[in-house]
Amino acid sequence: MKVLITLTDVEPAVRLNALLEQQGGTVVTEMVSPMDDVRAALRRLKPDVVVITGALMDAQHVSLVRELLWDEVPVIGLAEILDDDTSTRLRGIGYAEVLGKPALPADVAAMVRRVAERRAVAQSTGLVGDSTAIREVLFKIEQIAPVTSTVLIEGESGTGKELVARAIHQRSPRKGKPFIAVNLGALPETLLESELFGHEKGAFTGAAERRLGRFELAHTGTLFLDEIGEIPMSTQVKLLRVLEEREVTRVGGTLAIPVDVRVVAATNRPLREHVEQGQFRADLYYRLNVLGMYLPPLRERREDIPLLVRRFIREVTARHDREFHGISGDAIEMLVNYPWPGNVRELKNLIESMVVLAPGREIRADDIPSSIRDGAGGRFLPVHIGPAVRGAEGSQGRELEFIVRSLVELKLQVEELRRRADDERVARLAGSSSGVPGVGWVGELRAVGTGGAGGIEPPGTPPPPNVVIVTPGMTMAEIERSSIEAALKETRGNRRKAAEMLGIGERTMYRKLKEYHLDGEAEQD
Repeated sequence: MKVLITLTDVEPAVRLNALLEQQGGTVVTEMVSPMDDVRAALRRLKPDVVVITGALMDAQHVSLVRELLWDEVPVIGLAEILDDDTSTRLRGIGYAEVLGKPALPADVAAMVRRVAERRAVAQSTGLVGDSTAIREVLFKIEQIAPVTSTVLIEGESGTGKELVARAIHQRSPRKGKPFIAVNLGALPETLLESELFGHEKGAFTGAAERRLGRFELAHTGTLFLDEIGEIPMSTQVKLLRVLEEREVTRVGGTLAIPVDVRVVAATNRPLREHVEQGQFRADLYYRLNVLGMYLPPLRERREDIPLLVRRFIREVTARHDREFHGISGDAIEMLVNYPWPGNVRELKNLIESMVVLAPGREIRADDIPSSIRDGAGGRFLPVHIGPAVRGAEGSQGRELEFIVRSLVELKLQVEELRRRADDERVARLAGSSSGVPGVGWVGELRAVGTGGAGGIEPPGTPPPPNVVIVTPGMTMAEIERSSIEAALKETRGNRRKAAEMLGIGERTMYRKLKEYHLDGEAEQD
């Protein structure tokens, strides 16, 4: 554990420094002023935790805390006076934990350890965030991991249930043993028992050899049963017996085989309601729900969205080796206000799409798909997806929510496909002589003309007006810009007619005009 302590208040810092060193921590202390010294120490040490010992609302400290928040480094602050209002303000700035002075070094050291452990869990799970909801999830993982009781994780699709299951396994005594994950909803009923419990040779048609089931494969480790609510009643009975007896009998076999497996189950369905409706066995539900966890949807922890965006941008740019200049405040605000029916998975896919489609520059509000922009304003959703819908009685409420989510997801996919198609069409037409002003180089000759009616002329011949000249080495962006400029000149700045000439939509034309800073060359339609 590496800890950086700032020496705003020397006395508690020195005592804390000595205590952490006794506990085996790598501790570096730096003077606050000049702040560049602290930033140099941060780059050198790469600490797990930073402790600021005073002047928590100083402008330099506020700036430092917000920078560290983006880098997912937690900051603990020691406040001169600590009341509810001050604590709320400091947490709003980004402090992970705050203690009032005088604080015992032992108490601060204990908090440093807890915060460092929470950060380690967050890094191992990918559950990024500093909201109260995520803090509770990370704390519960730490509580649950050391024991062997079964766990039931409930939450909507895309909230990270498998990430939590893997974190529980990695932080348990079974770390290093098998972690076997199986999606029960993806298995047909006829193969479900064979997948879970295995089968003997000749147990059924096609069973040419003995096969071990997932329980045997996970022996001494952890078995993650995703979509547990999807299994039929007949299999529920057998699963319950395995959990109680700690032994399996392969399909077609008679020998009971002992298994030492910790089961972590997950569902995006309201299992308690299914129990009440007779669709899920009550005894199995209570056997699975010895330790329960709830993963909140992204719309219930919106304050974590900027941190998630930062994490995903780093991951995508590293994976695709692309330069990326960040995302504007307006764009972040739109993402924060969107309800995210697909939760973290939807946000991650969107960030990857934007980074890939707009490399080397800042993402702006206009780059965000219209379905997200409209959804952020609540204009296209037929109903609000929130407690009112989730609390609707009976199956009608769940069906309504399912329909709304499906419509939102479909609209998102259609908008993205339309955007990609328009971008491809612009790129394709930019280098073509069909229907747009100009064409490109052909060897040492160039083809020129408007609307594809030109001929072949030798190099050095002055081009006629409204012609796109494509030279070897030009990028597709340069060709796009030249084509759009020529189309605007041909239509005397009429954006609608220029878009029609290029065969693209008006929305794409407006986006390209802003991207290439050509707004001044276009007239209002």
